[in-house]
Amino acid sequence: MSTTAIQPVPLGRRVKRFMADRPLVPLIILLVILVVILQILRPGIVNERWIANTIKFAIPLAILAGCQTMTMLTGGIDLSVGTVATMSAFIMATQVVNQDPAVAFLLAMMPAVLIGLVNGIGVGVFRVHPLIMTLGTSLIGTGCLQVYQRTVIASGAKIPDFLAWLGTGLTWGVPNALLLFVPLAALIVFTLSRTGFGRLLYAVGDNERATRLSGVRYWQVISALYIISSLLAGLTGLLYIGLIKAPSLSLAEPLVLPSVAAAVIGGTSIFGGRGGYTGTIIGALILTVLTTLLTILQMPEGARRILFGLIVLFVTAAYLRIVEER
Repeated sequence: MSTTAIQPVPLGRRVKRFMADRPLVPLIILLVILVVILQILRPGIVNERWIANTIKFAIPLAILAGCQTMTMLTGGIDLSVGTVATMSAFIMATQVVNQDPAVAFLLAMMPAVLIGLVNGIGVGVFRVHPLIMTLGTSLIGTGCLQVYQRTVIASGAKIPDFLAWLGTGLTWGVPNALLLFVPLAALIVFTLSRTGFGRLLYAVGDNERATRLSGVRYWQVISALYIISSLLAGLTGLLYIGLIKAPSLSLAEPLVLPSVAAAVIGGTSIFGGRGGYTGTIIGALILTVLTTLLTILQMPEGARRILFGLIVLFVTAAYLRIVEER
């Protein structure tokens, strides 16, 4: 009678298995490492005020990254979110001068609904690739915004007090923006994990053909998805203008590619069918802390962009490799 000795599992394999089973752990570890490096380079910077400011700037990025997370689950992407956020913010700031804030809000959200509907119809009905469709509507929206600016240039702009309070205010040291972000984040997480619509997003991204054969109306799912994405982008623009307090024609455009990066770093596959919003939130925090770190190092803009891109690529490749080994 022979016995076969049980070979011990190597430590490296056990660590990889642990990371693969708990995909948020490597993200949290990376975030902590960046904060520690920041504290070493600038002792005393990590305090309650810094944490509050980091959260305030991470929230708009996290909401836009939520748009990308949901669209990427279906194998798509939404490059129009920056334009939608900018349009909503600019229209709100210019219309509130002469209109009631509630009316100004409705006017500001109208372009979001329209662009989302056009994106949904283009992708879901006419089968235009999401990259091309959302890029096209982004360019059209930018042109319309430039035309609109000329009609209101004489009336000026004003940041509503409520948006300034929401964007920059603190209550007992806690950013007021969390009053908007926490319900939105909870709603996104609940939608993706506990509702039929969320399961359909995963199913479409995992196997669109099988989803169609099972009787799902693909165009309805996609149309609803892009309308929701644009509405979230519009709300982001209103929050962001309260934070920046300076309406411009390119207000939220710099957040578009970081929002994609935050979703990918958070574990959402660009091919669809895999990911979640919790990791995306941590990814947005990582990118915000990383931006602060590069600013403290006083890197030239070109070098900052190169290093930022390299770190994003490295982190993304390392994380996806861990996930693929599950």
